[in-house]
Order: sequence, then C-alpha cells, then structure tokens
Amino acid sequence: MPAPRRFELEDILNRPGTYFNPETEVLLVVDDAPEVDQDIFEDGGEGDWVLVGDEVPIDERAREELIERFEVRHHPGATSAPVDDDEEEEEEELEPDEEQPEL
Repeated sequence: MPAPRRFELEDILNRPGTYFNPETEVLLVVDDAPEVDQDIFEDGGEGDWVLVGDEVPIDERAREELIERFEVRHHPGATSAPVDDDEEEEEEELEPDEEQPEL
C-alpha cells in the first residue's frame, strides 16, 4: 500500500486538490477553476487572503466520502481481505414450540 503523498504549503498553492494537515486538523480545498475580476482587489496588499464567502464550496456528503475513501486506502492495516473476528459466534439451538402440535 502506498504511503499518503505529503506536500509543503508552498507546493499545494498552485495544485488543485483536497489536502488535510493532521497537526492542525485543517482540510484545504484548492480549486483553480473560477476566476475573480482582479479589478476588485486594486486597493489590497500583496499576499493578503480575501474572504469570498462563508459557505463551504464542497458539499458535506462528498467531503465525508472523499475522506472515507482516503482513510480506507491509507489505513495502516487496510487490506482487501475480510476482517477476521477473534470471537466465534455460537449458534443457538432452536427448541420446539410447545403450542404447535407435532405431526
């Protein structure tokens, strides 16, 4: 199983994708598709971040599925084999019903 690919912050700024930092527990989505009119930012300083909106651009269910697929692929004990239970299930023997007449 391949190890998770790791990137420095400077390397991901121009690389679209979804990244997670385990130390800060921050999920970062880098999307280069939409373009914002640069004239809006004429008065802004270099290197400042601008809040475009409070809404998260990826829906919660898609995010959870993406994280789950990542965890399955990179879990230290992940294999394609089914999990073996240490406990064996005891089969319960059925007793005949007293109300029903025997044939």
